[in-house]
Amino acid sequence: MAKFATVQEYAASLPEAQRAIADELLPLIDEALPGAGAVWHGHPVWSLGPAPGKSPVCFIKAYSAHVTFGFWRGQEITDASGRLAPGSRAMASVKLRTPADIDAELFTDWLRATRDLETAAD
Repeated sequence: MAKFATVQEYAASLPEAQRAIADELLPLIDEALPGAGAVWHGHPVWSLGPAPGKSPVCFIKAYSAHVTFGFWRGQEITDASGRLAPGSRAMASVKLRTPADIDAELFTDWLRATRDLETAAD
């Protein structure tokens, strides 16, 4: 597994299809969670704690046919769209196959809601 020092290095290393998704998604995440992104366990994670992985909010992880955009506490937020698939514990995620799968308004709402859950826990 390749090691990346920054979120930008991770995104730049992706195949063209996944990079196009990341190029659309990363600005949305960075607007909601400025300066909170880091590479943790091989992929980008945005956390509110003092170190990567402390109070994690969301992540992206590229696979051969999609990019997963997930939230540690995604099952705790309201998702009227039904797009968030439940995962282990309280996690939930969505698989993005093209940049057209990105709904900026919806994803921003998810980011704010999950960020607010973490800040309320402090």
